[in-house]
Amino acid sequence: MTKNTKVILGGCAVFLSIMILLITATPASSGSEISILEAKINESQYEGRYITTEGFLVNGSVDWEPDTIELRFTLEDEDGNELDVYHHGVRPDNFSDDVIVIVHGFLNDGILEAEKVQTRCPSAYEGEDPDNYDPDFHRELLRDDKEDGS
Repeated sequence: MTKNTKVILGGCAVFLSIMILLITATPASSGSEISILEAKINESQYEGRYITTEGFLVNGSVDWEPDTIELRFTLEDEDGNELDVYHHGVRPDNFSDDVIVIVHGFLNDGILEAEKVQTRCPSAYEGEDPDNYDPDFHRELLRDDKEDGS
């Protein structure tokens, strides 16, 4: 076998390996991002397809079974539309009533079987109102830090 043949075969093997990795790693990213209302109205259209949706966690709907690592809960959108979710996996740390939940998974028989569950608390990520900024307050904080030796 000549040197050129070995280089071509090696290059083809690397290219084929990269393609296989890309194909196996991206089915989740090829899903659809839809609203809870759309999932309810067009349930048959999204049946068995990978989707992403988000909503507010319904108070009192969380059913966590730590022995079997199963989590069931209900999401609700701004208009009151609800979607039941099942997740076989670890419960997120900040999974409480005032949280927005983002779920990625498959819609089957009206229940979203989530492969991934993420939470975010909107109040924790909202910035301060820039109109209420007090520069004197921050100068005082800096002076206190310098006096403390920080």
